[in-house]
Amino acid sequence: MGKKRILMVDSRPEDVRKLREYLINNEYDVDLETDGSKALKRIREEQPHLVLMEVDLEGESGLTICKLCRKDYDGGILFYTHRDSEIDQVLGLDMGADDYLMKGTGHRLVLARCQSLTRRAERGRRLEARRHTERLEFDDLIIDNTMREAWLGQEQIDLTSAEFDLLWLLSSHAGQILTREEIFSRLRGIEYDGQDRSVDVRVSRIRPKVGDDPVHPRRIKTVRSKGYLFVGDLSKH
Repeated sequence: MGKKRILMVDSRPEDVRKLREYLINNEYDVDLETDGSKALKRIREEQPHLVLMEVDLEGESGLTICKLCRKDYDGGILFYTHRDSEIDQVLGLDMGADDYLMKGTGHRLVLARCQSLTRRAERGRRLEARRHTERLEFDDLIIDNTMREAWLGQEQIDLTSAEFDLLWLLSSHAGQILTREEIFSRLRGIEYDGQDRSVDVRVSRIRPKVGDDPVHPRRIKTVRSKGYLFVGDLSKH
C-alpha cells in the first residue's frame, strides 16, 4: 500500500514547516497549498486521505472550504489553526471538520490525530465499497447478499438457499459467461462431472421468479456449449 496523502493548507508555510517534515518522516506524503481558493479545487480533484488546514487563509477561509468541499469529499478534515476561541472550534466542527487543534500542539499528538482520522476514513471507504458489492440492483430487480434476499419491484422473491446462491453468483458476474464447470465448482466446491443437471434445474426455477421469460430468457441467458450469462442492463440488449 502507498503512503497516505495529506494536503496541508496554510498561507504561512513557515508556521507548518516543522510539522510537515515530522509527518513526512512518519510515512505520510504531505503536499502544501497556500491559497484557499486553489485548495478547494485540489481537495475535490485529488481526494487526499486527510486535509490539515488553517482557518485564516488567503483567497478563501478554511471554514468556507470545509463547508463547500464536504459535498464531494468524505476524507478527514483537521483544522490546525492559531484561532483558539470556543466559537471558532464549534463553527469548524459544524462546517464538517473532524477535529480541531491549536497551533503549538505537540507534533506527536497531531500525528496521532492524523492517524486516527486516516484510519477512520479508510474504514469508511472499505465499508462503502463492501456495501455496494453486497447489494446489486438491475432495473427493478434487487439482490442483497447480506440479507440473502431479493426483490422484484416491491415484492420479495421466494428463493431457496441454493437458488439464492446461484442467483448471487450469476448476478455478481453480470456480463460474464460462467461455464457449468465454474458454477458447479464455486457452489459445490467439487469438480463438475458432466452429468449433474442441478444447475440447469435451478436456473429454470429462478428465471420466472426474477421476471424472466422461461422460453425466451433475456435476464439469464443460456450460451450454447458454454454456460450462463446474467444480463445486467436489459435496456442495452
